[in-house]
Amino acid sequence: MENAAKIKIALAGNPNCGKTTIFNNITGAKQHVGNYPGVTVEKKEGHRTFNGKDLLFVDLPGTYSLTARSLDEVVARNVIINEKPDIIVNVLDASNLERNLYLAAQLVELGRPMVIALNMMDIADRMGIKIDFKKLGQQLGAVVVPLVGSKNIGTKELLDAISGTQTKDLVNAKVDYGPDVEPAIANLTDAIEKMGIIKYPVRWLAVKLLENDSDAVEKVRAMEGTQSILALASTLRDSLTSKIDLDFYFAQCRYQFATDVFNKSIINVGSSDSLSDKIDSVLTHRYLGIPIFLALMWLMFVVVINVGAYPQGWLDTGFSMLGDWCSDVIEDEQLRSLVVDGVIGGVGSVLSFVPLIVLLYLFISLLEDTGYMARAAFLIDRAMRALGLHGKSFIPMILGFGCNVPGIMAARTLDNEKDRLVTILACPFMSCGARLPVYTLLIAAFFGASGHGGTVLFGIYLLGIVISICVALVLRHTTFKGEQEPFVMEMPPYHIPTLKGVLMHMWERTVLYLKKAGTFILGASVLVWFLTAYPVDVDYSQDFDAAKDQVTAEMEQKQSDILQSYGLSAIEDNDALNEMYESMVAAADEAADEADENEADTGNALNPAAALSSVEDQVKDSENAEDNLFMGKYPQSFADLQEQNPAVFAQALPLFDAKADADDETSKLEDQQNAEKLEQSYAARLGHFVEPVIAPLGFDWKIGVGLIACTAAKEVMVSTLGTIYSVGGDDTHESGIVAYLRDDPDFNQAVALSLMVFVLLYMPCVAAMAVIKRETGSWKMLLASNGMCLVLSYVLAFVTYHLALMAGLGA
Repeated sequence: MENAAKIKIALAGNPNCGKTTIFNNITGAKQHVGNYPGVTVEKKEGHRTFNGKDLLFVDLPGTYSLTARSLDEVVARNVIINEKPDIIVNVLDASNLERNLYLAAQLVELGRPMVIALNMMDIADRMGIKIDFKKLGQQLGAVVVPLVGSKNIGTKELLDAISGTQTKDLVNAKVDYGPDVEPAIANLTDAIEKMGIIKYPVRWLAVKLLENDSDAVEKVRAMEGTQSILALASTLRDSLTSKIDLDFYFAQCRYQFATDVFNKSIINVGSSDSLSDKIDSVLTHRYLGIPIFLALMWLMFVVVINVGAYPQGWLDTGFSMLGDWCSDVIEDEQLRSLVVDGVIGGVGSVLSFVPLIVLLYLFISLLEDTGYMARAAFLIDRAMRALGLHGKSFIPMILGFGCNVPGIMAARTLDNEKDRLVTILACPFMSCGARLPVYTLLIAAFFGASGHGGTVLFGIYLLGIVISICVALVLRHTTFKGEQEPFVMEMPPYHIPTLKGVLMHMWERTVLYLKKAGTFILGASVLVWFLTAYPVDVDYSQDFDAAKDQVTAEMEQKQSDILQSYGLSAIEDNDALNEMYESMVAAADEAADEADENEADTGNALNPAAALSSVEDQVKDSENAEDNLFMGKYPQSFADLQEQNPAVFAQALPLFDAKADADDETSKLEDQQNAEKLEQSYAARLGHFVEPVIAPLGFDWKIGVGLIACTAAKEVMVSTLGTIYSVGGDDTHESGIVAYLRDDPDFNQAVALSLMVFVLLYMPCVAAMAVIKRETGSWKMLLASNGMCLVLSYVLAFVTYHLALMAGLGA
C-alpha cells in the first residue's frame, strides 16, 4: 500500500461523533456530494494530497450499527464490503467511548485495516477521562490517533497514520461468539471458502448468515449455486436455536466485546460533562424547555427578517439598476423585454433573497453543530409521545426547515416502518428554504411598516410544525396504527461549532440554491415571460398610439395659446422664460425620481423597524410643511424657483401645468395599454381559467399562474410574479416587485396571509415528490401526499382569508 498512488479511505462513525468536522478539516472545499447508486442516501467524497499520495475519503452515513434495519446501515457496510476501501477510519467520541465501541466491534469484522480517530479529546479531558491509546489499539487491531476536530488538532497525525506504513501489517481483532457458536461459524466459513465464488469477507458473511441478516441472505441468494450455503446456514441456525436466543445473542457478544475493550483501555472513567449538564438543566427543563425552544425559533426568524433586509435591499437595488441599464442599451424591443422583464425581473427577484437563505442555513447549522438539535427532539418527544408519535420523527421535520428533500430522506433513520412512512408524509408541511422568498416578499409588501414582520414569519413556520404534527397524529391513529417503539437518542456533549464547518454547510446549501436559480428558475422565468409577453398582436379597445399623439398635439396647442397671450411664438423666444421652464421640468423629474426611491426603500425594506421609521419621518415632514403651497401638486423645490424670479415663474407655471397634465394623461393611456395587452396574454388566459377555483381564497389570475408554476419549485412564485408585473409595468422606470405588489388593488394583507398559508401547505416541489416516491416505493403514497397537501392548503387558505377579512385586513 505504501507505493500506491491512491488510497481510498472510508470514514465511519456514530452520529454526533464529529465525523463531518474531521471530513471538512481534511478535504476542505475539494468535496463532491451526490447519491449512492440506486438509493437516496447522500454520498460525500473528498480528496486530499498528503505526502505525495492522493487520498480519497468517502464519508459514510452516520450510524450506530451495521445491521440491515435501516437504509443508512446497509449503505455504510455495502460501501466497505463492495468497494473494499484500503483503510477504514472509525471516528470515536472519546467522551462516550464505550457506546461508540459497539460500531467498532462490527467494523473490525469487515476485514479492512482500521485507524481509530479518537475525537473530542478536549471534552474527555474536561470530564477527567484517561485512555490508554496503545491498549485501545491492541484490543481492536488498529492505529489510534487522538484528535480535537473542532480545533483541527490531530488532523496531520491522522493523515500520517493513513498514508504511512503503520497500517500495513494490522490484523483486525475478532469478536468471540463463544464455544457454542464459534464451531458453527468455522464450519460455515470453510464451506464459503471452498465455493470460491463469494467475494465478501468470509467470516463476516458466515456470522451474518447465522444471524439471518436479511440483506446478507439476499446477496447470497442472488448468486448462482449458493443454495447449499444457505441450506447449511439454516441447518446450523436451527441447531443453535435450542441452546441460545439467536435474536439477541450476536448483539450481546458485540456489546460484551465493546465493554471488554473499554475496560482494558480506560485508565480513569472520569465523571459526566458538568458543563453540558448545567446547560441541559436549563435548555431541557421540564417546563422551560419548550418555551425556550420556541423563543429561539422566534429569534431566528426575527434576525433573518431584520438583518437580512440590508443585503437583500442592496441586491434588489442592484438588479433594478441593471434592469434600467439594459433598458437603455438594448434596442430590440422583444430582446429588451426578455432580458429586463424575463431574466432580471424573474431570476433577479429570486436571487435578491439569497442573503435570507444564507442566514437561515447559518442558524440551522449552528443548532445542529452545537448539539442543540438532539435536545430539541428530546423536548418535542414528550409532547409527541403523548399524541402517539415518535419523538425521533421531529429531527427530519426540523431538517425540513432547510429543505424537505433531506428531511424526507432523514426519515430512514426510523426503524419502525409505520413511523417512517408517517414522517415522510408529514415532512412536506414543514416550511423549507424555498418558501422563504415568498413569505419575505409578502411580509415586505404588506407587513413591513407594522413592526411584526419577524413574528408573522415565525407564525407561518410554527403553523407548519403544528399542521405536520397533526397530520402525523391522524395518520398514526388511522392508516398506520401499531405499537410505539421506545425513543432512544444519544445526547452528545455541547460543542462550539467550527467556523469552517458552519461556512461550508452554508456554502453547500447556497450553491444548490444558486444552481437552481441559474438553471430551473431561469428556464421557468423565460417560459413565464413568453406566456406573459405574447401574443404580440392584441386587439386593443382603441388606437393608443393615436390617442397619445392627440394628447401631445393638444398640449402643444395649449402651450401655443399661452405663449401667444405673452406675445411669443415659442418658449425659446424668451431666454428667462425658457430657463425657468426647463428648471421646473428638471425639478419635477428629480422630485419624481426621489419619490420612486423613497417608495422602493419603504416597500422593499424587509426590516419592519426601518420601514416604520421611514413612514414616520415622511409624516413629520408633511406636518411641518402643512402651510407650504408647494407640498400639494408641485414639489418643494418650486418654492425656490419662485423666489428667484416671481414674474417669470408665474408665466412658466401654466406652461408646465399643460405639460404635466399631458404627461399624466399619456401615462394613464400607457398603463391602460399595458393592462389590456397583459389581459390578453397566454398567461392571463391560463390564469383566468383557474381563477374561479382560487377566487374564494382571494387570489386573482396572476397568483393562479404563480401557483401553477411553483408546483415545480416554490421560489418560482416570486420569479413568476416578478415577470408578470415587470411585463405589465412601466418600461421607463422599472419598480421593485414589492412596490408592484403593494400598488396592486387586488392585493392586500388578507390575500398575503392566505397566499402564505397556501404556499406553506401546497404540494411539495418536484424534487421532494421524487424522493417521496423513491423512499416509499409507492405511487399511491406520492398521490396521497399530494392530495393531502392540496386539500389542506385550499381549506386553510380559505379560512385564513375570510378570518383576515373579518379582522379588517382586506383594505
